[in-house]
Amino acid sequence: MSSAQQRLSQVSSHFGSGSQKGAAALTQKNPDDIVVTCALRTALTKGGKGGFKDTAAADLLAGVFKAVINKSGIDPKYVEDVAVGSVLPPGGGATEFRAAALVAGFPETTAVKSLNRQCSSGLQAIVDIANAIKSGMIEVGIGAGVESMSSQYGPGAVTEFSELLESHPESANCKVPMGVLSENMAKDRGISRTAQDAFAASSYQKAVKAQEGGLFNEEIAPLEVKWTDPKTGEEKTITVKADDGIREGMTAESLGKIRPAFAKDGSIHAGNASQISDGAAAVLLMKRSTAERLGQKIIGKYVTASVVGVKPLLMGIGPWAAIPVALEKAGIAKDEVDIYEINEAFASQCINPKGGAIAFGHPLGCTGSRQVSTLLTELKRTDKKIGVTSMCVGTGMGMAAVWVAE
Repeated sequence: MSSAQQRLSQVSSHFGSGSQKGAAALTQKNPDDIVVTCALRTALTKGGKGGFKDTAAADLLAGVFKAVINKSGIDPKYVEDVAVGSVLPPGGGATEFRAAALVAGFPETTAVKSLNRQCSSGLQAIVDIANAIKSGMIEVGIGAGVESMSSQYGPGAVTEFSELLESHPESANCKVPMGVLSENMAKDRGISRTAQDAFAASSYQKAVKAQEGGLFNEEIAPLEVKWTDPKTGEEKTITVKADDGIREGMTAESLGKIRPAFAKDGSIHAGNASQISDGAAAVLLMKRSTAERLGQKIIGKYVTASVVGVKPLLMGIGPWAAIPVALEKAGIAKDEVDIYEINEAFASQCINPKGGAIAFGHPLGCTGSRQVSTLLTELKRTDKKIGVTSMCVGTGMGMAAVWVAE
């Protein structure tokens, strides 16, 4: 057992192995279940270079909204609220996201909000909608996430701290760059560069195999956009329907030749860290009874979620802390989960069936909602039932959610 697995086991023991509910109880159906009837994403493309480099975040969002309406067949008038997770846009994106919903075909009666919980923003948006449905505030809603890192990522992504914030050691650590944080975590947990490069190579190889096998096709909504050729300056109309950051032929040996990015003797570099990328995703939620009344095809259900804090300098261990809490709330043990879909912010963390963010990107606000489409699609394909999505969160947090495929 690896040191990371041992630590997860220790935390699981601390929180218990779940109540007496177990997986069988979790898969039972109830009219009040919060269910998913559609979960789609755009392709994820390379920041500054890929298919969406010239497309605004709100345009990506409008595209995935239209795709959800078309695929689910939902009458837009039934969607009462839309929550959109996003990290980088000025003003949080609230104005343009409301405009994107109107462009997509939602009526003026559909409310829209933006929110930012860093890398878990897309998942937090879904959880907010699920909780609003559970409380009776709304009947139908969409949780989404979007990020255009091509247009908004840079030095200004983190503002300068005041003297008050700088004077507190842990507070000041909240603005340490993610790559530096990951270096700290790798050293703290004794994770070698060799192990990270091997993990990253595996992520690329699995993603290549999955893409070649068409395993992402069902979850990706093709999007037609304007794109300027950087060599000729010619503007073209292209259809983006595949992740373009996936690289063939990556091996641990080839990754081992890349220069460290954050420290001369460091282990983190461009090949074993998540890519800067662009993309959007959206998840349509309602109660099971509502879905049956509206004739919506149910593809899965949301069970519960957790969010926890960890030391800012060890933000990468967020899933390690958050997952056991979510499992405890769901009443299941860690071994009853069929698939874990954990965001690969850096290679010092996790493993996914079809690769992850190292191979195809991590558009910050999009990831939490993207994971749901990837997970539910893979659970269905493999005829499995229970899945967990999770991610580390900037400034030192972790979030996780439990899902059941229909």
